[in-house]
Amino acid sequence: MSLATPHGSLLVLALVLPVGGMLAAFVLGGRVAERIALATLGLGALLALLIAAAVHRAGAPLAYAVGGWAPPLGLALRADGVASAMLLTSALVLGAVALFGRVEHATPSGVAEARAPFAFWCFLLALSAALAAAFLGGDLFNLFVALEMLTFAALALACLEGKPSQFRSELRYLLFALIGSVLYLLGTALLYGGYGTLDITLLAGAARADAPTLLAAALMTAGLAAKMALFPLHLWLPPAHAGAPPAASAVLSGLVVKASFVLLLRLWFWVMPPLAAAAAAPLLATLGAAAILVGSLVALRQARLKLLVAYSTVAQIGYLFLMFPLVLAGDAETSSRAWMGGILQAGSHAFAKAAMFLAAGLIAGALGHDRIAGLGGAGRAVPVCVLAFGLAGLSLMGIPPSGGFTAKWLLLTSALGTGQWWWALVIVGGGVLTGGYVYRVLAGSLTAPPVAEAPPPAAMPRGPQLVALALALVSVGLGLLPLASFGLVQVGRLGAGP
Repeated sequence: MSLATPHGSLLVLALVLPVGGMLAAFVLGGRVAERIALATLGLGALLALLIAAAVHRAGAPLAYAVGGWAPPLGLALRADGVASAMLLTSALVLGAVALFGRVEHATPSGVAEARAPFAFWCFLLALSAALAAAFLGGDLFNLFVALEMLTFAALALACLEGKPSQFRSELRYLLFALIGSVLYLLGTALLYGGYGTLDITLLAGAARADAPTLLAAALMTAGLAAKMALFPLHLWLPPAHAGAPPAASAVLSGLVVKASFVLLLRLWFWVMPPLAAAAAAPLLATLGAAAILVGSLVALRQARLKLLVAYSTVAQIGYLFLMFPLVLAGDAETSSRAWMGGILQAGSHAFAKAAMFLAAGLIAGALGHDRIAGLGGAGRAVPVCVLAFGLAGLSLMGIPPSGGFTAKWLLLTSALGTGQWWWALVIVGGGVLTGGYVYRVLAGSLTAPPVAEAPPPAAMPRGPQLVALALALVSVGLGLLPLASFGLVQVGRLGAGP
């Protein structure tokens, strides 16, 4: 693959745009920061769409050698089907979160600049830049840098309110993230010592199934699993996501954990030899199955709405790992279906979980609490939010015609087609358990409001409610698209290179 493909310069622009917007917002500050962020994220969504269209039309990845220096001396940016699909997903979700934040994080009238709104818009742009770097990077060390940028931007967004409980939960997140970083960095050092390069394309043609390489893969996998809260390394996620402001929770759960997942795909499907990947795949899928069952069962027992949604994230992450043995065990058609199912699960989950967290935050704001036992009257107070939560829940459950249904159906049929029926049981069981905790919320929200002595619900602005509903509708609408429209995610898959 040439490092000067047509439209490759779009990849540089995808990185420069949010970085430039962040610097401009930081320098100009005040109310200008909000306008810069909204304009930058809007342009970013358009740019992500252009990149996805270029990749789909070319049927091959886009690439760009930074400074004209080819690896291993230089760095390369690459956008294959997975990268462009996740870049577009992140751009749309970040744009929606920005629109949501116009009310919650607006600069108060009569004030030239306020700390929390200023930080929100700057760090939202920093998050956008870090996600673009994580999806488009072609070098394992620079991907490490992108993940660190992502971690610290996400931490800042999660602590905007300055509550002591937020600092405690986010410090736990930071601890797990730093441990994961150390493990990942040790793995990259071993790979560099063995092969003299960390470029993914060059490693793909040189990596051997020897002890140092396998140790490096194990260390990097453990580090990335800690960053994305794969069971049993999930202890940091529920308090961190549940305690953050709604906008921060939406991007943490919907997008931040996906960067580590995409890097895991790069590591096991491009860098590692096929025999090593085939040996590791059942273990990764077993951890994913445990995450689905344990996360769903714990979510069923939660008394707080945002904690329920956070444990749901732990469970839904598990589905992503079921694709590993399914992609490697089947024929070309089955492998393609499993691959498509896994990537579609990542995308539909991003929209559904962002909608859930935004809706949950608005419901809690209207009622003054997020106790599931006290949700009576929420359906009357904020019906749009309850509808958004329900639609997002349908996608997570895998109810047709949602995107979650299409993703889980592709994984389920791939499991049956390869004779791995036990993964199919996990998918079905996880859907039933998801239905249980979604029903708890909807049933409570649609009951009669509390006694007249209770304080009346607070009025919630219409705009943020519509944003949550729009995200939920996208998560459902993905299932209405024909499967051929997801052919983008197959570009550059496996042997085709990143």
